[in-house]
Amino acid sequence: MPVLEVDKVSMTFGQGELAVQALKPTTFSVEGGELAALLGPSGSGKSTLLLAISLILEPTTGRIAMDGREIYNDGPCGIDERAYRRQNIGFIFQQHNLIPFLTARENVALVMQINGVGRREAGRRARELLGYLEIAHRADSLPANLSGGEQQRVAIGRALANEPRLVLADEPTAALDTERGMKVMALLRKIARERQSAVITVTHDHRMIEGFDTVYHLDDGRLTKTTHADTH
Repeated sequence: MPVLEVDKVSMTFGQGELAVQALKPTTFSVEGGELAALLGPSGSGKSTLLLAISLILEPTTGRIAMDGREIYNDGPCGIDERAYRRQNIGFIFQQHNLIPFLTARENVALVMQINGVGRREAGRRARELLGYLEIAHRADSLPANLSGGEQQRVAIGRALANEPRLVLADEPTAALDTERGMKVMALLRKIARERQSAVITVTHDHRMIEGFDTVYHLDDGRLTKTTHADTH
């Protein structure tokens, strides 16, 4: 069973003559352990699709299911959307959005505490997770004292804090040089394989394509599956 099933999901902004269909009816699925790329130029609908998948923006039409559970079918399916996102979806963004007055460990632990984990246990698990991401030695550092690559690892740790089944990454390597970007992509592959999460990464960075299992291209709101050769 796929972790994520998206069926004829579309997004229209505005009404009548002013209506703009930012995302045309889109259908695809992602399995546990799969690393999928979402390519496309600026304004093609990539971020809109991520926001629709996570119900941050409710789609205009369509059906979304996670692990076989329907969460949207032309309307939310009786779930607390914010709680559902917090418990099941991890977000990684280009801008790390770390809380500047909290250490790396505290930034990760806070997500667990919001979900009801005790402070001591959250701190222990956060340090363990930073170790998994090979940055435990920076656990007590503030974000301002971390490099861009280190900040991104902490942001990935925060996204993984609640062991999400689905990880959505929006341009996670855009602010990094090639070497650091490749290390982040290696981490995302590791997360998909070892944790059996479904990982979807929005990018226009063709340097990173080789490591993906599946590559989709979004252009003018229309999604197509492509081969790696087509991306060059």
